[in-house]
Amino acid sequence: MFPSIPLHEPVLIFALSMLVFLIAPLLFKSFRLPGMIGVILAGALIGPNALHILERDETIVLLGEIGLVYLMFIAGLEININKFIEKIDRSLVFGTLSFLIPQVAGTAAGYYVLGLPFIEALLFASVFASQTLLAYPVIKKLGIVNNEAITAAIGATLLTDTMTLMILAVVISSLEGSLDLFFWIRLLFGLTVFFVGSLFIVPRIARLFFSKLTDESYFEFLFVLAIAFILAYLAEIAGVEPIIGSFLAGLLLNRIIPNTSPLMNRIEFAGNVLFIPFFLFSVGMLTNIHSFFEGGNQLSVALWMIGAMFIGKFGAAWFTGKIYRYNRNQIMSMFGLSIGHAAAALAIVLVGFEAGLFNEGLVNAVVIMILIVGIISPQIVEIYGHRVSLAESVTCHLQETDSRILVSFSTQSAYKQLLMDLALMIREKRSSEPLHVLSVVKYDSDNSEKKVAEAEKMLMETTNYAACTEVPVKTHVRLGYNVASGIMGAILENRISTTVIGWDGIHSLKEGIIGSVIDQVLRGTKELVLVSMIRIPLCNTQRITLIIPPGMDHNSGFCSVADSIKRIAEQTSAPVKAIVVDDKPEKYKEFFNGSGSDISITFEDIEGWEALVGSLDARGECKNELIIIASARRDTPGWHSILQVLPRRITTFFSCNLIIAYSPSKERYDDKADHNIFLLR
Repeated sequence: MFPSIPLHEPVLIFALSMLVFLIAPLLFKSFRLPGMIGVILAGALIGPNALHILERDETIVLLGEIGLVYLMFIAGLEININKFIEKIDRSLVFGTLSFLIPQVAGTAAGYYVLGLPFIEALLFASVFASQTLLAYPVIKKLGIVNNEAITAAIGATLLTDTMTLMILAVVISSLEGSLDLFFWIRLLFGLTVFFVGSLFIVPRIARLFFSKLTDESYFEFLFVLAIAFILAYLAEIAGVEPIIGSFLAGLLLNRIIPNTSPLMNRIEFAGNVLFIPFFLFSVGMLTNIHSFFEGGNQLSVALWMIGAMFIGKFGAAWFTGKIYRYNRNQIMSMFGLSIGHAAAALAIVLVGFEAGLFNEGLVNAVVIMILIVGIISPQIVEIYGHRVSLAESVTCHLQETDSRILVSFSTQSAYKQLLMDLALMIREKRSSEPLHVLSVVKYDSDNSEKKVAEAEKMLMETTNYAACTEVPVKTHVRLGYNVASGIMGAILENRISTTVIGWDGIHSLKEGIIGSVIDQVLRGTKELVLVSMIRIPLCNTQRITLIIPPGMDHNSGFCSVADSIKRIAEQTSAPVKAIVVDDKPEKYKEFFNGSGSDISITFEDIEGWEALVGSLDARGECKNELIIIASARRDTPGWHSILQVLPRRITTFFSCNLIIAYSPSKERYDDKADHNIFLLR
């Protein structure tokens, strides 16, 4: 028996949706068009206004709303929070202009040209003064989310939607006769409680949760989803749209969820596969394709709205670009992002329709506008965003080399996952090299076979963990009499250039600087070595203290040390305080400022090592702090004998995370081989 049209069987509806999400993007990508356009057009084709294969029922509407909330949550998670805060004036300027220019022009045109009453003209203009990040999947694919201009456009969306939806609330309240002093007090009080309460409570709950639960990854995923949708609902109670709450949730969790973490990969995977496609599908199903062929007033109004909106949004992007000296590609990318319309525009026009302000023809004209800009917006962002991406890729290529990561653990290690997180942080995200994991098993004539089996099982666990980030993994098990020799052999055979060694913090007189195995590796290699004592998840890092000995600016390997520090700071979004001992901070300030890094870093000079230790001891312990010591190799510029005992002295009064970064020797630093990362515990 064939199913009736439109379809009502839940399983069949879901199956058809999955088929659309699979075929439509692949088909459009074959014509070099953004895949999201295919999903929108497919929704328009099989929706109630065309072939009518599917109804836009409550389920589709629900999934579409969830998809939009999820989209804004991811946008808040992925932007560079330090750059967003530092450059927030860009978002405020672009958001204000992107709202005011279309709003003022649209109100005047609606009142004088279309003959609408002032209150209707005001609400009509707010339809195309709003904006939705329809083209966000495009900028994410291009890897330009953290470009300054793109960050400004994302932040501006928060501002424009807030102001347009507040106009909606004001207009509806005026129609109900409740636009009095109590309304403004209630709105202001609700927003204040919502924002202040969220800023105070959410980060504390999140850090407590992640510090107590580190193994059950699906609980972490459920936790962040609960935060996102709870804040979305509370935003609605406060008087603004749910997307404002979900975007705020992303910003608040931004510092706690590194972009390279398995949790972030799961969040993006669920959004890209299920939630965001349903949002695009739902938008497409609103469109009445017949209006394109019938012509008449609906199409002309839609085209008029598109023209007015394009002029207003381009003017806002152009003025902002001129103020902050953005290039043409950045300005056009901002323009392409700002012309996308969906949720806020639909909310305004539908509420206006239900209140009797707008007729059905105007609603259909808005839907036509949404479909047209839904096709044009990704196209503009694809063209000009690609050029922005190329410009960034050139800079990145000049500063960074491909990374090869080798992670080595002992079977007794209790901190494998934490050190894996560190390795993923310092790995170049665009690297095509696999993450190598190694276990060196000490030879035992009676139990060697058993130990090898345990090592293989342990490496498989770490492999599964890294696989969650879609990083390829290659495992190695070595059997030998000397663990350090096995490590150094792996370094040589795999052309390793960076070694990260886990340290348990145990001190004994016979173990030299750090430990016997680590000391042997330091003496027998010329690569960058990161000796790491990680006990608390790095995602909880709230501040980073960098200790720089005098003369490190003359050490050629300091570039590699600084690059690793930059990656850690970028992934944790933690501010860096660099303490320069017996040297001038200006030299290092110029270096970090000229490296193209977006990290937040301040500098302080201090006279003498005893003053340094006393200063650290006096300020008290912060468990969510990461201390990094930039150390030189013996008999190289920047080496000082105090560096042999400094880690021990720090760990006597601090239990926070600690990394000692030993710079590579000049011979290895000058080598043209690929950078690689080696991790031992």
